[in-house]
Amino acid sequence: MMPHDYDLFVIGAGSGGTRAARVASQHGARVAVAEEYRVGGTCVIRGCVPKKLLVYGAHFAEDLKDAKRFGWDVPDACHFDWQRLQANVLGEVDRINEAYTDTLTNAGVEIIAQRAEVTGPNSVRLADGTEKTAERILIAVGAHPAVPDCPGAEHGITSNEVFHIDAIPKRILIAGAGYIANEFAGVFHQFGAHVIIMNRTQDILRGYELALRDRLLQISMMKGLEFRFDATFEGIDKGDDGCLTVRMSNHDPVTVDCVMFATGRVPNTTGLGLESAGVEMDDKGAVRVDEDNRSTCDSIFAVGDVTNRIQLTPIAIREGQAFADTFYGNKPTRVDYGFVPSAVFSHPPIAQVGMTESEARQKLGDVKIYSSDFRPMKNLLAGRQERALYKMVCDATDKVVGIHLIGPDAPEIIQGAAVAVKAGLTKAQFDATVALHPTMAEELVLLR
Repeated sequence: MMPHDYDLFVIGAGSGGTRAARVASQHGARVAVAEEYRVGGTCVIRGCVPKKLLVYGAHFAEDLKDAKRFGWDVPDACHFDWQRLQANVLGEVDRINEAYTDTLTNAGVEIIAQRAEVTGPNSVRLADGTEKTAERILIAVGAHPAVPDCPGAEHGITSNEVFHIDAIPKRILIAGAGYIANEFAGVFHQFGAHVIIMNRTQDILRGYELALRDRLLQISMMKGLEFRFDATFEGIDKGDDGCLTVRMSNHDPVTVDCVMFATGRVPNTTGLGLESAGVEMDDKGAVRVDEDNRSTCDSIFAVGDVTNRIQLTPIAIREGQAFADTFYGNKPTRVDYGFVPSAVFSHPPIAQVGMTESEARQKLGDVKIYSSDFRPMKNLLAGRQERALYKMVCDATDKVVGIHLIGPDAPEIIQGAAVAVKAGLTKAQFDATVALHPTMAEELVLLR
């Protein structure tokens, strides 16, 4: 048999693909990675990283108002320069893109800046027609934003384009009520836009603790965000003035300057040629894989959002690491998907780990609930009425099986709490820990 061109060919240079490629190469494998856009993937280029930087920028709107109560002379009308922030954010994206590229190159990975499609169990075809072979192929192409099928949908934008808009719209309608929708709703509101969130059901942030979802909805409405529930698109009409009129079920039409779709993400498997190698996909187009990330074709594997297991960057990274260690490092590893923390960088943010109260009652039966509903110290002096809510879910033996937070710095706090929940600590062990005063996090050891 003729030797393959590579031991491993990775399609997609996002978080999962770059980790797998780098580690496999460091283990001694001959590795190439094909990427048609930019090294770094959604998280680095047009997702988590630039989004979080916009969230930081948006927080200054409230901080500047609050600063007066803390003795600072701040003008009533502070000027915000969107293009300055945009340029700085995109500059940081460029820096990280270069860092990812250098990391792969220094590890000995060959980067091919082309689209690659699977043509068989051990072969791929590049956009220029070149054929390459590999002992194993790793699919790490991620997912893309879903766009509703309605007349005028071409007038809207998604989270891919939002970082490149010329100006902050005065009025924006955001379709969807998941974490992307709520995060950008907060960002645009703080930057001065009037925000309308449109959702096909009555629920926001499905999968998160109900009490936290309700609290975020209350705070958002108090701030002036509007919600249109039980609404589906009937059409988007663009006027001569460039404004967009959105027609929807169960509500009157609304006219805005921008429509943003945040209605879920779809695995990037269309046109990838996976069927030619016998790779099976589910009804959403995600690659079916086993615990070792192997597809229904023995030589083809997949990690990250394209598998639609848990669509989080740290999960993709762990899957890529586990794949490389298992097949090239002589260290069999499988990812543990239990007690994975997650966060919504809304205003205020939400963070959680483990089971919600509803999930715990369904799975465990008897549960114990502890909570604290309070105004953070900073909000008290600032005269801000927003209240934080911490909730702990325990099983019948008092072992903590879930922690849910909404309030300032909740994502930073949940990381430490997640370690404790993952370790199986009990409510008594939390209580036995001395509080760190004065902090918001101390509420976790004072819950009643």
